[in-house]
Amino acid sequence: MTQEIEIEYKNLLTEAEYKRLLTGLPFPEEAQVQVNHYFETGDFALKKLGCALRIREKNGRFISTLKEPHPRGLLETHDTLTHQEAAHWMNGKVTLKENISKRFTCKTISEENLVYYGSLTTNRRELTCRDVLMVLDYSTYQGNDDYELEIEAQSETAGLEAMKQLMKKFSINKRKTPNKIQRFFNAAQANKRHHKSD
Repeated sequence: MTQEIEIEYKNLLTEAEYKRLLTGLPFPEEAQVQVNHYFETGDFALKKLGCALRIREKNGRFISTLKEPHPRGLLETHDTLTHQEAAHWMNGKVTLKENISKRFTCKTISEENLVYYGSLTTNRRELTCRDVLMVLDYSTYQGNDDYELEIEAQSETAGLEAMKQLMKKFSINKRKTPNKIQRFFNAAQANKRHHKSD
């Protein structure tokens, strides 16, 4: 699938809340490890358009994804990359492939201006229950780590209801939860400011 609309609900967790969910629900014992590699222009042109570009490395496969705002959630456009193509991207030679390249033609951003900013590693556990996918993530990036619950559903109603029930059952506090790419760049910018003031 080269394009999909993603309807998801996220909530950052404390370590204690994460452990309650992990032991209270039949999540798999073994986590799947995935690494997100993030790309942006020097002046954050993608962010200004509400977009994000990443390569996800999982099970030896590399998939580039452009996320764009959509009335029903996020529009995701995907292209598969070879290991070598992904390595070129990370070494400063970004060459967009067919599907994402098409989406870029209507933006005023050149692939030549895209820069590799770094990676975020996630240990992910997934559980499907009544057509709702529950995702439990532990992520490390830029010297930070965090825990997150994510619900993916076919409809907004189903997603919101599932999140509400889980939060009530496991005594989870509602928190403002920027997505992973926002958390990554917030941490990267905070680190940059910290180094400047040293």
